[in-house]
Amino acid sequence: MTYQEAVAYIDETPKFTKKNSLDHTRAFLKRLGDPQEGMKIFHVAGTNGKGSVCSFLDSMLRAAGKRTGLFTSPHLVKINERFVIDGEEASDEAFLEAFHVVMSCVEEMKKEGYPHPTYFELLYLIGMKIFEKAGVEYLVLETGLGGRLDATNSIEHPLVTVITSISLDHTEYLGDTVAAIAGEKAGIIKEGVPVVYDASDPESAEVIRRRAEKMHAPACGITPEMYKISSTTKKHIDFSIDCGYYDCIQLSISSVAEYQVKNAAEAVTAIRAADREGYFTDAVIRKGIEEMRWQGRMETVLPSVIIDGAHNEAGVEEFVRTARRLEADDPVTLLFAAVGDKDYRHMIETICRELRLERVIVTEVGGYRSVDAKVPEALFREFGQKEVKAVPDVEEAFDEALKEKGDGILFCVGSLYLVGSIKDILETRRSAHD
Repeated sequence: MTYQEAVAYIDETPKFTKKNSLDHTRAFLKRLGDPQEGMKIFHVAGTNGKGSVCSFLDSMLRAAGKRTGLFTSPHLVKINERFVIDGEEASDEAFLEAFHVVMSCVEEMKKEGYPHPTYFELLYLIGMKIFEKAGVEYLVLETGLGGRLDATNSIEHPLVTVITSISLDHTEYLGDTVAAIAGEKAGIIKEGVPVVYDASDPESAEVIRRRAEKMHAPACGITPEMYKISSTTKKHIDFSIDCGYYDCIQLSISSVAEYQVKNAAEAVTAIRAADREGYFTDAVIRKGIEEMRWQGRMETVLPSVIIDGAHNEAGVEEFVRTARRLEADDPVTLLFAAVGDKDYRHMIETICRELRLERVIVTEVGGYRSVDAKVPEALFREFGQKEVKAVPDVEEAFDEALKEKGDGILFCVGSLYLVGSIKDILETRRSAHD
Protein backbone atom coordinates (compact mmCIF):
# COMPACT_ATOMS: atom_id res chain seq x y z
CA MET A 1 0.00 0.00 0.00
CA THR A 2 1.33 3.46 -0.92
CA TYR A 3 1.34 6.51 1.34
CA GLN A 4 -1.65 7.96 -0.54
CA GLU A 5 -3.55 4.67 -0.24
CA ALA A 6 -2.82 4.48 3.48
CA VAL A 7 -4.15 8.01 4.05
CA ALA A 8 -7.23 7.23 1.96
CA TYR A 9 -7.86 4.09 4.05
CA ILE A 10 -7.62 6.05 7.31
CA ASP A 11 -9.97 8.73 5.95
CA GLU A 12 -12.55 6.01 5.24
CA THR A 13 -12.48 4.47 8.74
CA PRO A 14 -15.28 6.64 10.23
CA LYS A 15 -17.67 4.85 7.85
CA PHE A 16 -17.12 1.41 9.34
CA THR A 17 -16.08 1.94 12.98
CA LYS A 18 -17.59 3.14 16.23
CA LYS A 19 -16.20 4.42 19.54
CA ASN A 20 -14.17 1.82 21.44
CA SER A 21 -13.29 1.60 25.12
CA LEU A 22 -9.93 2.49 26.67
CA ASP A 23 -9.43 -1.21 27.36
CA HIS A 24 -9.64 -1.73 23.60
CA THR A 25 -6.92 0.88 23.01
CA ARG A 26 -4.75 -0.60 25.76
CA ALA A 27 -5.10 -4.08 24.25
CA PHE A 28 -3.82 -2.78 20.92
CA LEU A 29 -0.95 -0.91 22.57
CA LYS A 30 0.03 -4.07 24.46
CA ARG A 31 0.00 -6.14 21.24
CA LEU A 32 2.17 -3.44 19.64
CA GLY A 33 4.70 -3.83 22.45
CA ASP A 34 3.51 -0.91 24.60
CA PRO A 35 5.44 1.68 22.57
CA GLN A 36 4.47 4.42 25.04
CA GLU A 37 6.47 2.82 27.85
CA GLY A 38 9.74 4.58 28.50
CA MET A 39 8.50 7.94 27.16
CA LYS A 40 8.10 10.87 29.55
CA ILE A 41 4.65 12.18 28.71
CA PHE A 42 2.87 15.52 29.11
CA HIS A 43 -0.86 14.87 28.65
CA VAL A 44 -2.92 17.94 27.65
CA ALA A 45 -6.70 18.40 27.46
CA GLY A 46 -9.03 21.41 27.23
CA THR A 47 -11.48 23.20 24.95
CA ASN A 48 -9.27 26.05 23.73
CA GLY A 49 -5.53 26.52 23.91
CA LYS A 50 -4.43 22.90 24.25
CA GLY A 51 -2.62 22.85 20.90
CA SER A 52 -0.72 26.03 21.78
CA VAL A 53 0.19 24.69 25.23
CA CYS A 54 1.46 21.51 23.60
CA SER A 55 3.57 23.52 21.18
CA PHE A 56 5.01 25.67 23.99
CA LEU A 57 5.92 22.50 25.90
CA ASP A 58 7.54 20.93 22.85
CA SER A 59 9.52 24.10 22.13
CA MET A 60 10.87 24.29 25.70
CA LEU A 61 11.79 20.61 25.65
CA ARG A 62 13.69 21.08 22.40
CA ALA A 63 15.39 24.19 23.80
CA ALA A 64 16.72 21.92 26.57
CA GLY A 65 18.15 19.56 23.94
CA LYS A 66 15.63 16.77 24.46
CA ARG A 67 14.45 14.28 21.84
CA THR A 68 10.77 15.17 21.52
CA GLY A 69 7.56 13.90 20.00
CA LEU A 70 4.43 16.02 19.56
CA PHE A 71 1.02 14.46 18.87
CA THR A 72 -1.76 16.93 18.02
CA SER A 73 -4.98 17.16 16.04
CA PRO A 74 -6.51 17.99 13.70
CA HIS A 75 -4.12 18.43 10.80
CA LEU A 76 -4.58 21.46 8.59
CA VAL A 77 -3.15 20.24 5.27
CA LYS A 78 -1.35 16.90 5.64
CA ILE A 79 -1.90 14.05 8.07
CA ASN A 80 1.82 13.98 8.97
CA GLU A 81 1.33 17.27 10.87
CA ARG A 82 -0.04 15.17 13.73
CA PHE A 83 3.30 13.44 14.31
CA VAL A 84 6.21 15.84 14.93
CA ILE A 85 9.69 14.74 15.97
CA ASP A 86 12.17 17.37 17.13
CA GLY A 87 10.11 20.05 15.43
CA GLU A 88 9.82 18.25 12.07
CA GLU A 89 6.80 16.41 10.69
CA ALA A 90 7.25 12.66 10.36
CA SER A 91 8.27 11.64 6.86
CA ASP A 92 5.90 9.80 4.52
CA GLU A 93 8.17 6.77 4.84
CA ALA A 94 8.05 6.79 8.66
CA PHE A 95 4.27 7.19 8.58
CA LEU A 96 3.80 4.34 6.08
CA GLU A 97 6.10 1.99 8.01
CA ALA A 98 4.13 2.58 11.22
CA PHE A 99 0.84 2.25 9.34
CA HIS A 100 1.79 -1.22 8.07
CA VAL A 101 2.88 -2.34 11.56
CA VAL A 102 -0.39 -1.16 13.09
CA MET A 103 -2.55 -2.63 10.32
CA SER A 104 -0.89 -6.03 10.70
CA CYS A 105 -1.86 -5.86 14.36
CA VAL A 106 -5.39 -4.78 13.45
CA GLU A 107 -5.84 -7.75 11.11
CA GLU A 108 -4.58 -10.17 13.77
CA MET A 109 -6.85 -8.78 16.46
CA LYS A 110 -9.91 -8.61 14.22
CA LYS A 111 -9.57 -12.39 13.80
CA GLU A 112 -9.70 -12.64 17.59
CA GLY A 113 -12.93 -10.62 17.71
CA TYR A 114 -11.59 -7.13 18.46
CA PRO A 115 -13.39 -4.27 16.68
CA HIS A 116 -11.45 -2.16 14.18
CA PRO A 117 -9.87 0.95 15.74
CA THR A 118 -11.61 4.28 15.11
CA TYR A 119 -10.10 7.04 12.96
CA PHE A 120 -8.50 8.80 15.94
CA GLU A 121 -7.48 5.58 17.68
CA LEU A 122 -5.76 4.38 14.52
CA LEU A 123 -3.81 7.64 14.20
CA TYR A 124 -2.89 7.48 17.88
CA LEU A 125 -1.53 3.93 17.52
CA ILE A 126 0.41 4.91 14.40
CA GLY A 127 1.81 7.90 16.26
CA MET A 128 3.02 5.76 19.15
CA LYS A 129 4.93 3.50 16.76
CA ILE A 130 6.41 6.50 14.92
CA PHE A 131 7.62 8.03 18.19
CA GLU A 132 8.97 4.72 19.46
CA LYS A 133 10.96 4.13 16.27
CA ALA A 134 12.33 7.69 16.47
CA GLY A 135 13.61 7.13 20.01
CA VAL A 136 11.54 9.93 21.53
CA GLU A 137 12.37 10.69 25.18
CA TYR A 138 9.64 13.28 25.88
CA LEU A 139 6.19 13.08 24.30
CA VAL A 140 3.65 15.91 24.36
CA LEU A 141 0.26 14.30 23.87
CA GLU A 142 -2.90 16.26 23.04
CA THR A 143 -6.30 14.68 23.62
CA GLY A 144 -8.64 14.44 20.67
CA LEU A 145 -12.11 14.96 22.16
CA GLY A 146 -12.87 15.27 25.86
CA GLY A 147 -10.41 13.43 28.06
CA ARG A 148 -11.90 10.71 30.25
CA LEU A 149 -12.81 8.42 27.33
CA ASP A 150 -10.28 9.73 24.82
CA ALA A 151 -7.92 7.15 23.33
CA THR A 152 -4.91 9.08 24.63
CA ASN A 153 -6.15 8.48 28.18
CA SER A 154 -4.86 4.93 27.83
CA ILE A 155 -1.58 6.47 29.04
CA GLU A 156 -1.37 5.48 32.68
CA HIS A 157 1.75 7.23 34.01
CA PRO A 158 2.25 10.73 32.53
CA LEU A 159 4.77 13.14 34.03
CA VAL A 160 2.22 15.97 34.25
CA THR A 161 -1.34 16.54 33.08
CA VAL A 162 -2.51 19.94 31.83
CA ILE A 163 -6.09 21.17 31.42
CA THR A 164 -6.48 24.39 29.45
CA SER A 165 -9.51 26.71 29.31
CA ILE A 166 -12.92 25.02 29.20
CA SER A 167 -16.02 26.29 27.43
CA LEU A 168 -19.11 24.91 25.72
CA ASP A 169 -18.05 22.89 22.68
CA HIS A 170 -18.92 19.39 21.42
CA THR A 171 -21.85 19.48 23.85
CA GLU A 172 -23.49 16.53 22.09
CA TYR A 173 -20.63 14.34 23.36
CA LEU A 174 -19.29 16.03 26.50
CA GLY A 175 -22.31 17.57 28.23
CA ASP A 176 -24.18 20.84 28.00
CA THR A 177 -22.67 22.66 30.98
CA VAL A 178 -19.14 23.90 31.69
CA ALA A 179 -19.08 21.75 34.83
CA ALA A 180 -19.99 18.60 32.86
CA ILE A 181 -17.33 19.29 30.24
CA ALA A 182 -14.77 20.03 32.97
CA GLY A 183 -15.58 16.64 34.47
CA GLU A 184 -14.76 14.94 31.17
CA LYS A 185 -11.50 16.87 30.78
CA ALA A 186 -10.53 16.17 34.40
CA GLY A 187 -10.71 12.47 33.57
CA ILE A 188 -7.06 12.64 32.45
CA ILE A 189 -5.88 13.40 36.02
CA LYS A 190 -3.90 10.44 37.37
CA GLU A 191 -3.17 9.25 40.89
CA GLY A 192 -0.37 11.37 42.37
CA VAL A 193 0.51 13.05 39.06
CA PRO A 194 0.77 16.89 39.12
CA VAL A 195 -1.96 18.73 37.21
CA VAL A 196 -1.73 22.31 35.92
CA TYR A 197 -5.07 23.86 34.98
CA ASP A 198 -6.76 27.08 33.91
CA ALA A 199 -8.46 28.34 37.07
CA SER A 200 -9.93 31.53 35.57
CA ASP A 201 -13.45 30.06 35.49
CA PRO A 202 -14.57 29.19 39.06
CA GLU A 203 -17.10 26.56 37.94
CA SER A 204 -14.67 24.44 35.93
CA ALA A 205 -11.80 25.09 38.35
CA GLU A 206 -13.79 23.67 41.25
CA VAL A 207 -14.55 20.47 39.32
CA ILE A 208 -10.87 20.01 38.45
CA ARG A 209 -9.70 20.83 41.98
CA ARG A 210 -12.06 18.25 43.50
CA ARG A 211 -10.90 15.60 41.04
CA ALA A 212 -7.26 16.40 41.80
CA GLU A 213 -7.92 16.03 45.53
CA LYS A 214 -9.59 12.68 44.97
CA MET A 215 -6.59 11.49 42.93
CA HIS A 216 -4.04 12.94 45.40
CA ALA A 217 -2.64 14.94 42.49
CA PRO A 218 -0.68 18.13 43.30
CA ALA A 219 -2.72 20.88 41.60
CA CYS A 220 -1.53 24.23 40.21
CA GLY A 221 -4.39 26.50 39.16
CA ILE A 222 -3.46 29.42 36.88
CA THR A 223 -5.48 32.65 37.23
CA PRO A 224 -5.18 35.96 35.31
CA GLU A 225 -3.54 37.62 38.33
CA MET A 226 -0.52 35.35 37.87
CA TYR A 227 0.67 36.79 34.56
CA LYS A 228 1.14 40.41 33.51
CA ILE A 229 1.76 41.93 30.08
CA SER A 230 4.41 44.66 30.09
CA SER A 231 4.45 45.60 26.37
CA THR A 232 2.93 44.62 23.03
CA THR A 233 3.85 45.23 19.40
CA LYS A 234 2.55 43.88 16.08
CA LYS A 235 5.11 41.07 16.34
CA HIS A 236 5.58 40.12 19.97
CA ILE A 237 4.34 40.41 23.57
CA ASP A 238 6.54 40.81 26.66
CA PHE A 239 5.14 39.55 29.95
CA SER A 240 5.94 38.08 33.35
CA ILE A 241 4.65 35.02 35.20
CA ASP A 242 4.44 34.97 39.00
CA CYS A 243 2.15 32.06 39.74
CA GLY A 244 3.16 31.54 43.36
CA TYR A 245 4.26 27.96 42.69
CA TYR A 246 7.67 28.85 41.24
CA ASP A 247 9.92 31.91 40.94
CA CYS A 248 8.79 34.86 38.81
CA ILE A 249 10.11 34.89 35.23
CA GLN A 250 10.15 37.51 32.43
CA LEU A 251 9.26 36.15 28.96
CA SER A 252 8.51 37.19 25.39
CA ILE A 253 6.34 35.47 22.77
CA SER A 254 6.33 35.97 19.00
CA SER A 255 2.59 36.47 18.70
CA VAL A 256 -0.02 39.22 18.47
CA ALA A 257 -2.51 37.19 20.51
CA GLU A 258 -2.69 38.09 24.19
CA TYR A 259 -4.40 34.77 24.98
CA GLN A 260 -1.09 33.06 24.27
CA VAL A 261 0.26 34.60 27.47
CA LYS A 262 -2.12 32.42 29.50
CA ASN A 263 -1.20 29.36 27.44
CA ALA A 264 2.50 30.10 27.97
CA ALA A 265 1.93 30.46 31.72
CA GLU A 266 0.28 27.04 31.88
CA ALA A 267 3.07 25.44 29.81
CA VAL A 268 5.86 27.01 31.88
CA THR A 269 4.21 25.88 35.13
CA ALA A 270 3.84 22.36 33.71
CA ILE A 271 7.47 22.15 32.59
CA ARG A 272 8.62 23.28 36.03
CA ALA A 273 6.34 20.77 37.74
CA ALA A 274 8.04 18.01 35.74
CA ASP A 275 11.61 19.29 36.22
CA ARG A 276 13.15 16.99 38.80
CA GLU A 277 16.69 17.18 37.36
CA GLY A 278 17.00 20.95 36.80
CA TYR A 279 17.14 20.73 32.98
CA PHE A 280 14.75 23.62 32.42
CA THR A 281 16.58 26.74 33.50
CA ASP A 282 15.11 30.21 33.03
CA ALA A 283 17.29 30.64 29.93
CA VAL A 284 15.95 27.41 28.40
CA ILE A 285 12.36 28.38 29.19
CA ARG A 286 12.81 31.87 27.68
CA LYS A 287 14.29 30.40 24.50
CA GLY A 288 11.56 27.79 24.16
CA ILE A 289 8.73 30.26 24.73
CA GLU A 290 10.14 32.87 22.35
CA GLU A 291 10.80 30.37 19.56
CA MET A 292 7.41 28.63 19.68
CA ARG A 293 5.40 28.72 16.44
CA TRP A 294 1.94 27.12 16.21
CA GLN A 295 0.20 26.67 12.89
CA GLY A 296 -3.14 28.33 12.39
CA ARG A 297 -3.35 30.19 15.70
CA MET A 298 -2.90 33.89 15.07
CA GLU A 299 -0.29 32.87 12.52
CA THR A 300 1.06 35.53 10.17
CA VAL A 301 1.31 33.78 6.79
CA LEU A 302 1.93 36.86 4.62
CA PRO A 303 2.65 40.47 5.57
CA SER A 304 -0.44 41.72 7.48
CA VAL A 305 -2.29 38.46 6.74
CA ILE A 306 -3.19 36.47 9.86
CA ILE A 307 -4.99 33.13 10.00
CA ASP A 308 -6.64 31.97 13.20
CA GLY A 309 -8.41 28.70 13.91
CA ALA A 310 -11.05 30.30 16.17
CA HIS A 311 -14.05 28.05 15.56
CA ASN A 312 -16.17 28.25 18.71
CA GLU A 313 -17.57 31.03 20.87
CA ALA A 314 -14.65 31.19 23.30
CA GLY A 315 -12.13 31.13 20.45
CA VAL A 316 -13.92 33.95 18.65
CA GLU A 317 -13.98 36.05 21.82
CA GLU A 318 -10.19 35.72 22.04
CA PHE A 319 -9.82 36.57 18.34
CA VAL A 320 -11.97 39.67 18.82
CA ARG A 321 -9.81 40.82 21.73
CA THR A 322 -6.69 40.68 19.55
CA ALA A 323 -8.31 42.17 16.44
CA ARG A 324 -9.78 45.05 18.44
CA ARG A 325 -6.29 46.02 19.64
CA LEU A 326 -4.83 45.91 16.12
CA GLU A 327 -7.69 47.72 14.37
CA ALA A 328 -6.93 50.79 16.45
CA ASP A 329 -4.06 51.43 14.02
CA ASP A 330 -5.04 49.59 10.82
CA PRO A 331 -8.30 48.86 8.97
CA VAL A 332 -9.33 45.20 9.20
CA THR A 333 -10.73 42.96 6.46
CA LEU A 334 -12.24 39.61 7.50
CA LEU A 335 -12.38 36.39 5.48
CA PHE A 336 -14.88 34.08 7.19
CA ALA A 337 -16.16 30.53 6.76
CA ALA A 338 -18.16 28.31 9.08
CA VAL A 339 -19.13 24.68 9.54
CA GLY A 340 -22.64 23.52 10.34
CA ASP A 341 -22.07 22.01 13.79
CA LYS A 342 -20.83 25.29 15.32
CA ASP A 343 -22.91 28.20 16.60
CA TYR A 344 -21.75 30.49 13.82
CA ARG A 345 -24.69 32.84 14.32
CA HIS A 346 -23.43 33.77 17.76
CA MET A 347 -19.85 33.93 16.48
CA ILE A 348 -20.89 36.44 13.80
CA GLU A 349 -22.94 38.45 16.26
CA THR A 350 -19.91 38.73 18.58
CA ILE A 351 -17.63 39.80 15.73
CA CYS A 352 -20.05 42.47 14.50
CA ARG A 353 -20.75 43.80 17.98
CA GLU A 354 -17.09 44.11 18.98
CA LEU A 355 -15.25 45.08 15.78
CA ARG A 356 -15.59 47.90 13.24
CA LEU A 357 -14.59 45.87 10.19
CA GLU A 358 -13.92 47.62 6.90
CA ARG A 359 -15.33 44.68 4.95
CA VAL A 360 -16.16 40.98 5.20
CA ILE A 361 -15.80 38.26 2.57
CA VAL A 362 -17.60 35.00 3.29
CA THR A 363 -16.61 31.72 1.67
CA GLU A 364 -17.21 27.95 1.97
CA VAL A 365 -14.86 25.23 3.16
CA GLY A 366 -16.37 22.19 1.43
CA GLY A 367 -17.26 18.86 2.96
CA TYR A 368 -20.49 17.62 4.47
CA ARG A 369 -20.42 20.22 7.29
CA SER A 370 -19.90 23.19 4.98
CA VAL A 371 -22.30 26.13 5.23
CA ASP A 372 -23.55 27.94 2.12
CA ALA A 373 -21.71 31.29 2.02
CA LYS A 374 -24.96 33.18 1.57
CA VAL A 375 -26.14 32.12 5.04
CA PRO A 376 -23.34 33.81 7.03
CA GLU A 377 -23.38 36.67 4.51
CA ALA A 378 -27.00 37.36 5.49
CA LEU A 379 -26.10 37.13 9.18
CA PHE A 380 -23.30 39.68 8.84
CA ARG A 381 -25.79 42.05 7.20
CA GLU A 382 -28.38 41.32 9.90
CA PHE A 383 -25.89 42.29 12.60
CA GLY A 384 -24.99 45.59 10.92
CA GLN A 385 -22.03 44.89 8.63
CA LYS A 386 -22.49 47.00 5.48
CA GLU A 387 -19.56 45.84 3.33
CA VAL A 388 -20.01 42.06 2.98
CA LYS A 389 -19.71 39.74 -0.01
CA ALA A 390 -20.13 35.98 -0.56
CA VAL A 391 -17.46 34.25 -2.66
CA PRO A 392 -18.04 30.47 -2.40
CA ASP A 393 -14.69 29.36 -3.86
CA VAL A 394 -12.01 29.59 -1.15
CA GLU A 395 -9.12 30.51 -3.45
CA GLU A 396 -11.14 33.19 -5.22
CA ALA A 397 -12.32 34.51 -1.86
CA PHE A 398 -8.78 34.64 -0.50
CA ASP A 399 -7.51 36.53 -3.55
CA GLU A 400 -10.45 38.93 -3.31
CA ALA A 401 -9.69 39.54 0.37
CA LEU A 402 -6.00 40.12 -0.36
CA LYS A 403 -6.93 42.71 -2.98
CA GLU A 404 -9.47 44.44 -0.75
CA LYS A 405 -7.33 44.67 2.39
CA GLY A 406 -5.02 47.28 0.84
CA ASP A 407 -2.58 48.54 3.46
CA GLY A 408 -4.68 47.13 6.31
CA ILE A 409 -4.81 43.74 8.04
CA LEU A 410 -6.56 40.61 6.77
CA PHE A 411 -7.83 38.08 9.31
CA CYS A 412 -9.00 34.66 8.10
CA VAL A 413 -11.23 33.13 10.79
CA GLY A 414 -14.17 30.83 11.51
CA SER A 415 -12.98 27.29 10.84
CA LEU A 416 -9.83 25.18 10.98
CA TYR A 417 -10.86 23.93 7.54
CA LEU A 418 -10.54 27.50 6.25
CA VAL A 419 -7.12 27.81 7.85
CA GLY A 420 -6.05 24.53 6.27
CA SER A 421 -7.36 25.57 2.85
CA ILE A 422 -5.42 28.84 2.93
CA LYS A 423 -2.21 27.13 4.01
CA ASP A 424 -2.67 24.63 1.19
CA ILE A 425 -3.20 27.45 -1.34
CA LEU A 426 -0.06 29.25 -0.17
CA GLU A 427 2.04 26.08 -0.14
CA THR A 428 0.89 25.18 -3.68
CA ARG A 429 1.83 28.67 -4.90
CA ARG A 430 5.23 28.56 -3.20
CA SER A 431 5.94 25.17 -4.76
CA ALA A 432 4.99 26.47 -8.19
CA HIS A 433 7.53 29.30 -7.84
CA ASP A 434 10.37 27.05 -6.64
